[in-house]
Amino acid sequence: MRYLLDTHTLLWFLQGAAELPDTVARRIEAASAENHVSIASVWEMAIKISLGKLTVPYSLDHDLPRILEDSGFVVLPLSCAQLGRVAQLPFHHRDPFDRVLAAQAQCERLTVLSQDTVFDAYAVRRLWS
Repeated sequence: MRYLLDTHTLLWFLQGAAELPDTVARRIEAASAENHVSIASVWEMAIKISLGKLTVPYSLDHDLPRILEDSGFVVLPLSCAQLGRVAQLPFHHRDPFDRVLAAQAQCERLTVLSQDTVFDAYAVRRLWS
């Protein structure tokens, strides 16, 4: 299965947080899983860190790329096609990062792992169990 982790899903997975359901963690850890992390999620993390709304025990520039690689995650860059899709999305949600993830999931045919039900309005497959 090909997954796109929402930012909170990535953070909770890396922290081993209780908020992440065991079923979702098992999906991510499955040998057959192809896990993608959007560069937009890293951007969102950077903004939240700079605003003092998020702290993480690793650096985004040096540690996170190694952590993602060691975890077998594929970093999904932003493409013009994906950003063009963002421009076509209806405004079910105004969060720019979630809109980018929705567009990437549509373009790349990825299943979003997120507790955020707003993705359901964008005709993407979402799992949280």
